[in-house]
Amino acid sequence: MKNLLLGIVLTLLALAACTEKPGPTPKPVTADIAAGKVIAERDCKACHGANGGGVAPAIPHLAAQRESYLLASLKEYKDGKRAHAALKDMTKQMSESDLRNVAAYFASLPPVANPTAQDIKHSSPYEQGKAQAAACAGCHGADGNAKTPGTPSLAGQQPHYLVAAIHEYHQGDRKTGSMKSQLRDSDPLELENLALYFAAQTPTQRAPASRGDPVAGEPLSAMCGGCHGAGGVSSDAATPSLAGQDARYLADAIRAYRKTRQNWGMQRYVSGLSDKDIDNISAFYAAQKPRAADQVPSSTQELAAKCDRCHDAEATASISAPKMRGQDKDYLVMALRAYRDGKRESTTMHSMSFPYSNAIIEGLASWYASQPAK
Repeated sequence: MKNLLLGIVLTLLALAACTEKPGPTPKPVTADIAAGKVIAERDCKACHGANGGGVAPAIPHLAAQRESYLLASLKEYKDGKRAHAALKDMTKQMSESDLRNVAAYFASLPPVANPTAQDIKHSSPYEQGKAQAAACAGCHGADGNAKTPGTPSLAGQQPHYLVAAIHEYHQGDRKTGSMKSQLRDSDPLELENLALYFAAQTPTQRAPASRGDPVAGEPLSAMCGGCHGAGGVSSDAATPSLAGQDARYLADAIRAYRKTRQNWGMQRYVSGLSDKDIDNISAFYAAQKPRAADQVPSSTQELAAKCDRCHDAEATASISAPKMRGQDKDYLVMALRAYRDGKRESTTMHSMSFPYSNAIIEGLASWYASQPAK
């Protein structure tokens, strides 16, 4: 009987709920652009200008930016997710309505007329590196595939490793006179461009080792594989690939860790190897099939095309990603580095920008800054 009464009560409640009139639909929250203008002129104009344009390098243009992105950014400053002392203090004093209003105001402004935006084609770090590689062709080959015994191939090599290696020659950590003088006057970005070019080339197999036993070298390479990858193909941009490399160069490099080259792990490992062991390990890696490092975009436009899926002016309006065309270059460099280095919270942006060297970021920022804002 209890169950029967309970069932009747529940049925009556359900019927009553069905007969109730639905409540009024909540009105969408609308921003007050005029109120946002008052806040912007009072608090934002000193840095972002009356027209929404950054008044100095590394200050972003806000005019015509996506409203959803501006609002999300202001909330991140308010919540301490972005590090900027002045903006953090300023947004703390703002209500939700204030944030919404000022975001709507800047979004309503026409794009900033950037005199440096010329809609021109920029050469990519890859293309710039190719021009610099002419100085290396005599020893390492035009495409980084060396033919001279004892000279390493650079084609397909990991880019961060190549930059570190060049620095070691310049600092005298590696004892090769000709390399010490090469590229001495190059700045860090030029070295990164050069490394990206060689990393993108397809490596070819070098001649078989003239000494050493590849079969005997395989078990000795077990510890090497932890850093240099299975078969000597590295997946770490800072660790060199050994597969298909010149055997004499590998043997000389391994022996150098006994005396001059500085690397605690390598020095400790090679101290227990005989000369015969070193020749066998070198022969093993020389016999392995080489493979190029991760693909490098052949042009900045190719890389920008991927970014435009979210950042282009015509992309879906619901995406809270900023427009980047016509933006201040220094600001873009700073922002991209912050995402790459984990200083700004965005899992997606960190994952996408993590592989980017400063050279790639510089090229990408230059390209977007040169495009007219929309």
